Amino acid sequence: MATPSTSMARACGSTASMRPSMISYRHGGGYRCGQVAANALSGLIGRQAVACVEVDRDRYGRLVAVCSVGKVDLADWLVRSGLAVDWPRYSKGDYAAAEAEARGKQSGIWGGRFVKPWHYRQCLSAGGRPGGCSGEGSGAGR
Repeated sequence: MATPSTSMARACGSTASMRPSMISYRHGGGYRCGQVAANALSGLIGRQAVACVEVDRDRYGRLVAVCSVGKVDLADWLVRSGLAVDWPRYSKGDYAAAEAEARGKQSGIWGGRFVKPWHYRQCLSAGGRPGGCSGEGSGAGR
């Protein structure tokens, strides 16, 4: 068992906008979708115990795990709520249906324009600046 205050795990198969510069534009304005996702997840978890099952370690040695509260898979909940996206490279499609549902309802980030986190990181690695990599003019889910 792990609690948010004592342990950190990277959710297996999904990714949320984690950096403050990751901005999703909805209705002409921007918001910090990573912060919104973190706050929503904190609200869901509250003081409940979080159970994590280690799946792997990433290239930085961080724990990659499937975490749940009760019977709720936290990555699925984040993706289904439009607060994270399926990362097919790692999920092998486990969260594709959840993402399709969120996209269909235009939930969370799907209600605006955003750059998928792996594209954002690629842009930064190529020398881009956070504002330019956030893609204000890009299409939703680029």
